[in-house]
Amino acid sequence: MIRGILITIRPTQWLKNVFVYAPLIFAQKLFDPTSLLLTTGAFGVFCLISSAVYIINDMMDIREDREHPVKRHRPIASGAIPEGVAYGASLILAAAALISAWAMDMWLFWITAFYGGLNIAYSVRLKRVVLIDVFVIAAGFFLRVLAGAVVIRVEVSSWLIICTILLALFLSLCKRRHELVVLEHNAAHHRRTLMEYTPYFLDQLIAVVTASTVVAYSLYTVSADVVEKFGTQNLRLTIPFVLYGIFRYLYLVHRRIEGGSPARVLLTDAPLIIDIMLWGITAFFILYF
Repeated sequence: MIRGILITIRPTQWLKNVFVYAPLIFAQKLFDPTSLLLTTGAFGVFCLISSAVYIINDMMDIREDREHPVKRHRPIASGAIPEGVAYGASLILAAAALISAWAMDMWLFWITAFYGGLNIAYSVRLKRVVLIDVFVIAAGFFLRVLAGAVVIRVEVSSWLIICTILLALFLSLCKRRHELVVLEHNAAHHRRTLMEYTPYFLDQLIAVVTASTVVAYSLYTVSADVVEKFGTQNLRLTIPFVLYGIFRYLYLVHRRIEGGSPARVLLTDAPLIIDIMLWGITAFFILYF
């Protein structure tokens, strides 16, 4: 049962929570011990609250998951974890997240609470509303960035917000496309909102968001305020890595029929991992040296 709970809280999905470190990195406070400790604490809070949300989501999706070729093997859908135990674990994790957030920062508490409430609303209703479902997922990434900013008391860059939301929409739309293609005629049984999507429609949305993401990031690297803040124009050298990363992800979605789990793709695809590492190393030296 413990193993089942560990699987249900999806530790691999905690990768999404690294977005809380974005304000720390771009505020050039990575080597400030206090800021690093506070950001790591916010990361832990979001690991706890997101784990609670995953359990609730699996409880709400139990019937649909049993129609899915992969998700039917999840511990809750398969019956390996009793419903009472699942709800109890979710309450404990949520309480731990909120108490920890309150102890760290009042604003972090409210952001965490809002994130949890938004995801409950998503599980109950919003995931069945076409387009709103992907915007809610994108909002979750924005809240992570906002949490990372409030704990170290820095202003959230408009560019960072725009790029985060666009990237999150890109990943969410690719996930919907993967579900639609893999499930085919069973798509509607798994997720009702998939009835409102078609591969062509999603491809159009992905094309718009892809172009917007690339343009927004490129403008960010060459904008006057960013050049003045960092004292260099060299951040534009990271643009090729962003282009390759997005193109590689699209290749995996369209040719390898992947994208159902962005975290898994980012942890298993070697070219993408190398590209992200090169982007990180390049950005690190530009921002800190």
